[in-house]
Amino acid sequence: MAATAAFEFQDDAAAPVLALSGDWTVDTIAAQEAELRAIAERLKPGAVVDVGQLGRMDVAGAYLVDRTFRESAIGEERIAVRGQHDNAKQLLIAARKAAVEPAEKPHHEGGLNGFLDRVGRVMASIGEEIIQTVGFFGEALVVMARLITNPRRLRWTSIVHVMEAAGLNALPIVALLAFFIGMVVAYLGARILGDFGASVFTVELVVFSMLREFGVVITAVLLAGRTNSAFTAEIGAMKMRQEIDAMRVMGLDPMEALVVPRIIAMLIMTPILTFGAMMAGIFGGVLVAWGELGVSPQMFFARVSEVVPAQHFWVGMSKAPAFAIVLAVIGCRQGLAVGGDVGSLGRRVTSSVVQAIFMVILLDALFALWFLELDL
Repeated sequence: MAATAAFEFQDDAAAPVLALSGDWTVDTIAAQEAELRAIAERLKPGAVVDVGQLGRMDVAGAYLVDRTFRESAIGEERIAVRGQHDNAKQLLIAARKAAVEPAEKPHHEGGLNGFLDRVGRVMASIGEEIIQTVGFFGEALVVMARLITNPRRLRWTSIVHVMEAAGLNALPIVALLAFFIGMVVAYLGARILGDFGASVFTVELVVFSMLREFGVVITAVLLAGRTNSAFTAEIGAMKMRQEIDAMRVMGLDPMEALVVPRIIAMLIMTPILTFGAMMAGIFGGVLVAWGELGVSPQMFFARVSEVVPAQHFWVGMSKAPAFAIVLAVIGCRQGLAVGGDVGSLGRRVTSSVVQAIFMVILLDALFALWFLELDL
């Protein structure tokens, strides 16, 4: 049975002595912590530890004794030991070497200089993130080109799996949300255009908005929140468990095994999901036009065929591959950048979703300006 840890402090001599007795192990030292903190204030230079009556000692006991001396501000690198013991001196030396000084509190400069400093750091991190993402995008394109020229190296099983998990399973939520967006647009058009006696143009409003913008943007935003974050979490978890390193040791390229299948799957499924969102949104507009305006589905689609050029459909569909590449590249790149802790995984997933949605909106604006200049 372990003997209770105890100590006796003698500070009347020129060199104070801390005499230890009993077993100083993790199971016996809890009761001594508060008293040793009080002893730390009374220690003076030249203090020694007497281990002549010490029983067993482990790293926890050595750390407690060493912390007492460190908190006394004596400033000695080692503790002077008196008496004979098998391993007390070595444990105290090891505890002192392993001691870590408390981190200094970060200094945040206030005022205009502090504000400019923070802005500069944010801009530098954004620039570094852009450079790394563009570099990753270029590497992914090179690997894709290499695999396309040698199709036997493509991992079709992984591609089909990602197509199902990231694409097909997302179709219900994409279609449902697009359906309600189409209904909202139709309601707004019917009410606002009705004030000007132009309710019939609700048909064009719904079809134009769903084909050119809402269909593809809704799909991309939902994929950013659902699929993009899943890519980052899956690859990040593999990185945390060192599975990525194991793949490299086995001679497998993570770009070929993890990144390219996801990019190809997104390139295939995003246009399909976009088409589903367009049709669902138009269907929602049909129901509202039928119920609010008395426009039957036959009249609705007849007017669509008369006044809506096919180019609007292709304008919306042409954005889908670009959004697919951006979503897949950002999701995989953030996953491969995950560190070894859960906090890093959470930060990377958040960054992945935010960056993906930002890039979708930015690219959509650039596409709108480009098609406007092309008069499409």
